[in-house]
Amino acid sequence: MKLQYIFLFIIPSILLSCENKGKETIAKKKVPNKYTLAFGSCNNQFTTNTLWKEILKNKPDIFIWGGDIIYCDTYDMKFMKKNYAQQKNDSSYMDFTKQVETIGTWDDHDYGINDGGAEYSKKDSVQQLFLDFFDIDQNDPRRSQQGVYFSKKIEINEHLLNLIVLDTRYFRSNLTKDPTGAKRYIPNKGGEGTFLGDNQWNWLEKEMNNSNADFNIIMSSVQFLSFKHGFESWGTMPHEVKKLKNLIADSNAKGVIILSGDRHIAEISVDTIANIPYPLMDITSSGLTHSYTSFKGEENPNRVGNVVSEKNFGILKFDLTNNTVTIEIRGENNKLYQTYSQKY
Repeated sequence: MKLQYIFLFIIPSILLSCENKGKETIAKKKVPNKYTLAFGSCNNQFTTNTLWKEILKNKPDIFIWGGDIIYCDTYDMKFMKKNYAQQKNDSSYMDFTKQVETIGTWDDHDYGINDGGAEYSKKDSVQQLFLDFFDIDQNDPRRSQQGVYFSKKIEINEHLLNLIVLDTRYFRSNLTKDPTGAKRYIPNKGGEGTFLGDNQWNWLEKEMNNSNADFNIIMSSVQFLSFKHGFESWGTMPHEVKKLKNLIADSNAKGVIILSGDRHIAEISVDTIANIPYPLMDITSSGLTHSYTSFKGEENPNRVGNVVSEKNFGILKFDLTNNTVTIEIRGENNKLYQTYSQKY
């Protein structure tokens, strides 16, 4: 009787223990509705990038290049290939890409010409070298299309992020130089020029109109909401700015956020746009290896917070349960320079 009593006592205990362990295992496997995106730009391939390890401290799910992956203004494709290889084979970067999925677009210096656009004669050749850098499959549409634009959908449980990566170089029309010399560029005459070209605009319209994502993240490379500085920006073609604002509004796309680089500074710009039911943000992060340390100030009525003129990278933390994004600008030693949150 004692043996039977002991046996009956032990078995339920074992079953209860197994049941509890099973529940704990399932809970640990549950994926939270959170996603971390890192981005940055302006990386000299011959300068040690000390920020890769700092970016990793934030445990990003993906990193998006905002352009100027390398600095190589040239018409010599052998030289261009060598410079892309210099960056791709950098030991710190190789270690980084083994741990974090990495995608991106180009800007002018990895495109091949300073402030360059559609006029650059080697753009088709550089496009293939750029895609080689990311190990893009030969059957990928970017191998045969004009321009490096594409989108990537990220599913997180029942939620969806749409990463829209633009090409602001391949099709971009000439800019108008400031004849007074006070600024580098002034806006083109009304209606003159294109930033994206007809094919890319048509593609972007479909992306936005058909998107059911919780957030639509647009990587632009050049700034969208900051334009009074007189350097390259969407503001050099006001009609193209209006076109994108109208597209965002008409598409009813949710949570559109613009990312940019190019400027060797970091800043967060926010504007209220008619018929867009949330504030439109343009988050600039630049540069990874060198920055505009002598920055003295410039006009930007849409800026929130301060300009960061130290080396920096951007972090976006999405909480999809609460439909909230927190933006962080960080730098050396993972120092937090600025933070800003927005609920959608």
